[in-house]
Amino acid sequence: MGIIQTKSKQTKQNKESSKKELLQLFLSTRQLTEELCRPLEIEDYVVQPTDDVSPPKWHLAHTSWYFETFVLLKYIPGYKIFNELFSYIFNSYYESVGDRASRPKRGTLSRPTVKEIYNYRKYVNAKILELVEQVDDKIFPECYSLIELGINHEQQHQELLITDIKNIFANNPTKPVYYKSELTSDLSTQSTSAQFIDFQGGVCEIGYKGIDFSFDNEKPDHKIFLDDFKLQNRLTTNSEYLEFINDGGYSNYIYWLSDGWDLINRKNWKCPLYWKKIDNEWYTMTLNGLQKLNLTEPVCHISFYEADAYAKWAKKRLPTEAEWEVAANISKSDKVNSNLLEKKTFHPQTCIISQDSKCLLSQLFGDVWEWTNSAYLPYPGYKQPVGLLGEYNGKFMSNQMILRGGSCATPQNHIRITYRNFFQPDKRWQFTGVRLASNVE
Repeated sequence: MGIIQTKSKQTKQNKESSKKELLQLFLSTRQLTEELCRPLEIEDYVVQPTDDVSPPKWHLAHTSWYFETFVLLKYIPGYKIFNELFSYIFNSYYESVGDRASRPKRGTLSRPTVKEIYNYRKYVNAKILELVEQVDDKIFPECYSLIELGINHEQQHQELLITDIKNIFANNPTKPVYYKSELTSDLSTQSTSAQFIDFQGGVCEIGYKGIDFSFDNEKPDHKIFLDDFKLQNRLTTNSEYLEFINDGGYSNYIYWLSDGWDLINRKNWKCPLYWKKIDNEWYTMTLNGLQKLNLTEPVCHISFYEADAYAKWAKKRLPTEAEWEVAANISKSDKVNSNLLEKKTFHPQTCIISQDSKCLLSQLFGDVWEWTNSAYLPYPGYKQPVGLLGEYNGKFMSNQMILRGGSCATPQNHIRITYRNFFQPDKRWQFTGVRLASNVE
């Protein structure tokens, strides 16, 4: 995740306008994070069911720690740290900042209290507002860049908040309701029929080349050669994935990569995360509580291994990230009306394509992150940022797979076509699914 590019020369009026826009985005982002926590009871803030999940109060504090550590300490002379111990507690993985608490132990800390963390957020907010109003014009572009990175960092944690809260509630036998959405798919709704759309290959360009915010792993833009390929017009549904399950997909090694086969047998996986069979009917945990499985919705919470095995069973394959990006640029998908965080469904929705739609591919943005068959590696010519922020992204370019498109928990102004998400192939607590691809015969 990387650094924003800003214009080096700005008029005074442009600077004032930039400051105003920056503060508005900063405050609205900080407010949204707290709004996402509003449905929680105080006991919910501390729970950590698995190593991958962080307690909600940790997210609230860590995102504030970022602004304090990388912005306020750098630009405010004599800045008074809110609490000297917070760096140890809320540092995530920055070796250059110093020692930190063990990630799996985040849920063992009853203190600092939730009240103290909210006070910490207020303190940091006030100091950022003070800084932006008073910062010297010469260093404003650099300061602006770091604050905007912090805003995008917090947006990532908004998504993590939703996925972590879902895991916390799913591990509670009472199956609590986080948010009662009125927009969930009706069980009787029919999904758009699956079709494969042809895309022409050749020498294509991928990667970010604009002047607005982007992460460093999206750059540089570069050329790549692709053979002609096909992508399915929508995401794979629960019904389609259930056919794989009923056909013995989880018990036939032929579909599985070796690591995946070992994993599903060691952990006894027989279905996606959160699926549960009750009285011979499938149910799934949602942020609206335990619900009967809607067969027309996109399959969700599957690992890369499961997505890959399903694709092989279907006699197809997963797309590469280059194929996904090239197709997305051609497809003319509508991000504004996509099922992203602002829709407040917090759940993937059935694909219904209107007859007048000009999009070649549906559900490219939102609903579920789409596993690709591309390893998370640097683009040709990539240069890891120098200094503290060099730890943000580049050091994770190993043993992870790329996902594209965002999910129902991704903020709308955070996602873009060139965005590269990445996770280890066994992870499935995120909203992760699959779009099939194939070669052109």
